[in-house]
Amino acid sequence: MQVLHDAPLAPLTTFRLGGPATRLVTAVTDAEVIAAVREADDSGTPLLVIGGGSNLVIGDKGFDGTALRIATRGVELRGTTLELAAGEVWTDAVARTVEAGLAGIECLAGIPGSAGATPIQNVGAYGQEVSSTITEVIAYDRRAGETVTLTNEECAFSYRHSRFKSDPERYVVLRVRFELEDAGGLSAPVKYAEAARALGVGPGDRVPLAAARATVLKLRAGKGMVLDPEDHDTWSAGSFFTNPILTDEQFAAFHARVRARLGDGVEPPAYPAGDGRTKTSAAWLIDKAGFTKGYGTGPARISTKHTLALTNRGRATTEDLLALAREVVTGVREAFGITLVNEPVTVGVSL
Repeated sequence: MQVLHDAPLAPLTTFRLGGPATRLVTAVTDAEVIAAVREADDSGTPLLVIGGGSNLVIGDKGFDGTALRIATRGVELRGTTLELAAGEVWTDAVARTVEAGLAGIECLAGIPGSAGATPIQNVGAYGQEVSSTITEVIAYDRRAGETVTLTNEECAFSYRHSRFKSDPERYVVLRVRFELEDAGGLSAPVKYAEAARALGVGPGDRVPLAAARATVLKLRAGKGMVLDPEDHDTWSAGSFFTNPILTDEQFAAFHARVRARLGDGVEPPAYPAGDGRTKTSAAWLIDKAGFTKGYGTGPARISTKHTLALTNRGRATTEDLLALAREVVTGVREAFGITLVNEPVTVGVSL
């Protein structure tokens, strides 16, 4: 277990932002992870768990406590069952399943971060969510002081949410188990319209796994959503805001605001979200509120490729980023009466 003091955290995040941690521990086994967590808890030291750092916004003052970087490794495939150590690089794991001819997470290719973070956020893209394939999550329960196995149902997954996210101080994910599908080298049914169009098929069709993965990677790269050190559009956390889910009453009020602002012929994106609710597009809201691609003049700006990504152009501070985020939130609220919610986890700061 490596221990550093007054250690920079910015290099451990995809934003490349944030001050140092009082203490940085890098754990390479589950036992080391548990030992570091117990040490922090027993001493009353604040603990920050870091995986791939793709969903973190750390304040400029850093973190006064122990930052635990989970660098565990391990991939086990048994038939259609996949088990990943929390520190495994997610996009590499997706590539492994595609090579093995297993369907279920191929459209989650290119998403930065670690495997252990995927159940926390219920990571999803292009019509797939990890909640559809996760069977169990093995985690250290800080409250009980023991390792526990949570079933899919016990994880309480919902849109970009889970039991782990609602109770962030309780669990530290150690391993994640998935049940995938052997469809003879074909993908799961393609659900996302943009992906279906790019693949030249209809929604619900299956395509070769490699084609699905390659197409998603191309679509993501075109939006600056595949990490590239030379491309500042990827110095981000991907989608900074979640897509709003509205009740019928809220959607009616929103629709009226759209007509008043943009004209009677404009229809906002609307997707059924269950329980009489409707999901709309945060990217559309941001763009129509006047925050177009490349918006901003400072070191933190909206991506030149996608309005949903806020980026560090190379010299930004966390406060620069938050100032831009607050400007976008305020502008969308004033234009459409909807308050956007940030997707990344904030540490020592808030919107």
